[in-house]
Order: sequence, then structure tokens, then C-alpha cells
Amino acid sequence: MPIIKAADGTITQINVFATTPESQQALISILAEAAKFSSATNGWRSASLHRSLDGTKVANYAQTDSLDAMKVVFERLSAAGFMQRTQKLGTANPGLFEVVFTLER
Repeated sequence: MPIIKAADGTITQINVFATTPESQQALISILAEAAKFSSATNGWRSASLHRSLDGTKVANYAQTDSLDAMKVVFERLSAAGFMQRTQKLGTANPGLFEVVFTLER
């Protein structure tokens, strides 16, 4: 489950992929497989996938305990070929973030 709490050290990768309606589900399937693969990595916390209603985007929201843990996740995913597989189905636009503010009802 994602943790959205300010200043707790969690690192969040938000990666929005541009894709086509024909490729959206295949991209989601690979990203789900990658999340399951990554979940065995020390420091991994969560992954959430979101699809746009028009079929042209997939957002991947992934969290780790630290920047070092995120780097290990990236290394494992790259070594296992996940980065190369997703490149065939969409264009990634990743960023690493930390939560600085939240507001809840």
C-alpha cells in the first residue's frame, strides 16, 4: 500500500508513460510483472499502476525506503530486461520525489 506522508524518508518514483490504446494493457502487464519482481528487493515498499481513460498513458507510482533502495530496484529491473521491454510499448517520463505536503479530510 502506498504511504503518502511528508518527511518520512520515502522515495517515490512517478513515471508517466506515453503509449497507444493498443499497447496500454500490454505495458500495464509488464509493469505489474516488474513490480512483483521488485517486491523482493530490500527497501521496496509499494507499486501502483494507473491507466488513462483515453488509453494513451500509464502512470507507475513506486516507493522505496530510501534513494539507495530505489537505485537497487532500478539496477535489478534493468539487469532483468524490464526497461528494454517497456521501451517497446511506450515512452517513459520518470522522476524521483519526496512528499513535502499532504492534506486529508
